[in-house]
Amino acid sequence: MPWLQAHLEVEKTQAPLIELLFEQLGALSITLVDAKDEPMLEPAPGTMPLWRHTRVSALFEGDTDADNLRASIDQVLARENSQRLLLEILEDQAWERAWLEHFQPMRFGRHLWICPTGKEVPVAQATVIHLDPGLAFGTGTHPTTDLCLQWLDGAQIKDKTVIDFGCGSGILAIAALKLGAARATAVDHDPQALIATSSNARQNGVDCRLETFSPGDLPPQTTDLVLANILANVLIELAPQIKALLNPGGQLVLSGILRHQAEDVMQAYAPQILFLPPRQLDDWVRLEGRFA
Repeated sequence: MPWLQAHLEVEKTQAPLIELLFEQLGALSITLVDAKDEPMLEPAPGTMPLWRHTRVSALFEGDTDADNLRASIDQVLARENSQRLLLEILEDQAWERAWLEHFQPMRFGRHLWICPTGKEVPVAQATVIHLDPGLAFGTGTHPTTDLCLQWLDGAQIKDKTVIDFGCGSGILAIAALKLGAARATAVDHDPQALIATSSNARQNGVDCRLETFSPGDLPPQTTDLVLANILANVLIELAPQIKALLNPGGQLVLSGILRHQAEDVMQAYAPQILFLPPRQLDDWVRLEGRFA
């Protein structure tokens, strides 16, 4: 049986209304994604922001009346919104994993790969993380995650302890464990991120060495390495908490920082953290430092 998929790009203030409307019209599933390639990493605790331009997609039974969809949108939004509604028919056998056509194995550094289910890494000697897009973002495609994975690939982390602060999908904690870290702690305020992290850790056979916590439940501890791929303003706000997690001589890797924000972030962690020069990819930078 074919399916009907509807897409509508709206301002973020209208997205919850469209989501509710699609649900009331019988949508089987609804997703909200970035419509304009606007970066959004780990939001501040307690916030659930949307992209300024959000694409709301809904999957309906194949016999759903498309004209009724447009008419219903007209009743709650201006007519130009319904005119932007895109509809497509998806064959039953294809829609569930259509994203795989666009998500291929990716290499970071010399040996580290992210590989989706059903794909194979094209080299023999590789450290492979099996990861599919799912409950939380973080598959390595954003430059900030790329920078962190490249650092991990070249770092000496065997037998070290790691905290992934703002873990998202858990990709950084899992990568550290696959590269030889003794154990990892993943921290995120979003319960969905912790669910995704635990699931991905099981898929990669490292769940016995990984624990997940919300920030408020994180027990007192220090660690050899803290990874934090969070927006710059949140990194600045959390600087005292993050610095307190490091052992003497411990390493700190920060990402989610635009080039012009790097100096402000480094100042927030001074003088305890001594930073190397920033590493840049596109407009983003990674900061690497050590607890003095």
